[in-house]
Amino acid sequence: MIRTRFAPSPTGFLHVGGLRTALYNYLFAKSHNGRFILRIEDTDQSRKVPGAVENLIETLKWANVTPDEGPEFGGDLGPYIQSQRLEIYRQHIQSLIEKGHAYYCFCSTDRLDALRKQQIAEHRQPRYDNRCRTLSDSDIRKRLANNEPHVVRMKTPETGTIEIHDLIRGNVPFPAEQLDDQVLMKSDGYPTYHLANVVDDHLMQISHVIRGEEWLPSTPKHQLLYKYFGWDSPQFAHLSLLLNPDKSKLSKRQGDVAVEDYRKKGYLPEALINFLALLGWNPGTDQEIFSMEELIHEFSLERVGRSGAIFNVEKLAWMNGHYIRTLSPEKLFQLSSGFLPDRSGWSDSQTISVLTAIQEGLTKFSELPDKTRLFFTEKLNYDIPDIQEYLAKPEAVTILESLVSQMEIVQDFNGDSFVAAIKTVQKTTGIKGKPLWMTIRAALTGETHGPEIHVITNILSQETCACRLQLALDYARRQTSRN
Repeated sequence: MIRTRFAPSPTGFLHVGGLRTALYNYLFAKSHNGRFILRIEDTDQSRKVPGAVENLIETLKWANVTPDEGPEFGGDLGPYIQSQRLEIYRQHIQSLIEKGHAYYCFCSTDRLDALRKQQIAEHRQPRYDNRCRTLSDSDIRKRLANNEPHVVRMKTPETGTIEIHDLIRGNVPFPAEQLDDQVLMKSDGYPTYHLANVVDDHLMQISHVIRGEEWLPSTPKHQLLYKYFGWDSPQFAHLSLLLNPDKSKLSKRQGDVAVEDYRKKGYLPEALINFLALLGWNPGTDQEIFSMEELIHEFSLERVGRSGAIFNVEKLAWMNGHYIRTLSPEKLFQLSSGFLPDRSGWSDSQTISVLTAIQEGLTKFSELPDKTRLFFTEKLNYDIPDIQEYLAKPEAVTILESLVSQMEIVQDFNGDSFVAAIKTVQKTTGIKGKPLWMTIRAALTGETHGPEIHVITNILSQETCACRLQLALDYARRQTSRN
């Protein structure tokens, strides 16, 4: 059976690159009727952030990338939190030592720091010099009996080449002299990532390790550990980086990188998942909108590219707008909760009318305060250049005086009757086209863009429209008298 895993460290909010990794593991497993496992790699306790595990799980649920096994999800091969598996790692580290594939290292932090500085000064690659690799058994027993602080390192070959096969990159060779005698067990008794992930992947029967390319240089060490333990290695696939538009590594210095940031701005999970799926994976067609079911059906590692993928926020916004436009009025109202400004005096049904009016131009829910201002704001602001362009002209007074008069005789006020009143103004003033319609839009909404005027006046009351037109007329008169 195909079994994949997502193994994040609980160091904060989930990175969008992490969600893409989880998604690709999920899609690959589901496309082969396999299982997707969540494992929490918290062996570096100093970096653990309270609440991070709960946030990770909740975010995966929100994104509909739901694990089959893991914390809160159950499973027969747990525990799925590494800090609860320490005895398992101790047993396996002891096995490596007994087989001669690992050794105790008693070098102090000061010595290692000095060694590193010396190697850098000599323009050499910093690495451990294997000093403790040749300690005698008696010396080791004595030091352990004295409780000297120590770590356990793996023995790496000093010559030759280690070649790994990557499902995305093909065969990748690594000269043995580039490998360090990696620490496998720290002095605090916690394993490093390198030991724990190999042991866990084997015991949890992971068939495919799909992870970021930053782990590619460590893979030969992992390959060695599988060999040392006498285990079959899973297949590896290393995903390219997500990049900023300038092709630098995606970082919060140039924009949002946490899934939480996009949730707070009102991006839909369907849109974010659709967008992330296409960052590195090519479906082989021009199709851009995919449901989760379609992604599962179409996904393959063969179509995952080696090159970094540009994280284009404009494309994400376009995609999110597409999904927003497909929402029913009731779902749109439900998802808008928490983003809407004060709507005192507006019923739910009236608010739904407002939302459907602006739905076409909405790209994320954080835009709602701006997009709905023309409805929920009592007093509009005309003191902005785009509005003054229309209301500061003499013809604005002519248009608005005529329309205010028409409003006094309009019967059965709605969008159609308001448009009819405008057409009467056009006939009586001789003003038409953009000067007419944009002046009325500016007066009625305080904006130059938005829903059609007949849509707006189907929602706003006759009293509100009449009041706004009168205020705009007073403003236009003041502006004209100054010029």
